[in-house]
Amino acid sequence: MGGNKKKPTQSSANKSQDNKGNKKEETKKTPKVQQKQRLSVLIEDAQGLKALDAMKAITVQAFARNLGVKISVANNYLKNLENKSVIKSVGGYSGHRIYQKIK
Repeated sequence: MGGNKKKPTQSSANKSQDNKGNKKEETKKTPKVQQKQRLSVLIEDAQGLKALDAMKAITVQAFARNLGVKISVANNYLKNLENKSVIKSVGGYSGHRIYQKIK
């Protein structure tokens, strides 16, 4: 039902002229080569422990949001603190752990 509708010849002629102009501009631009940057973000102990004191239930997502870092960085920091026995895992499932500070 229906079928293909024919476009007016005037508008298709304008589009083809526009495309030819765009191709010339694109060829003049030189492609920029992006270099991969390796960014390393570290959480200082004083800053991290201060953020932990303010939190009741510590999750990786909330900790990352409070410090403004990526979740992977926050996760590594919390795992290091767990190995040092500063915090302990009290619940959670499948990577969504809930931690509590040991007093």
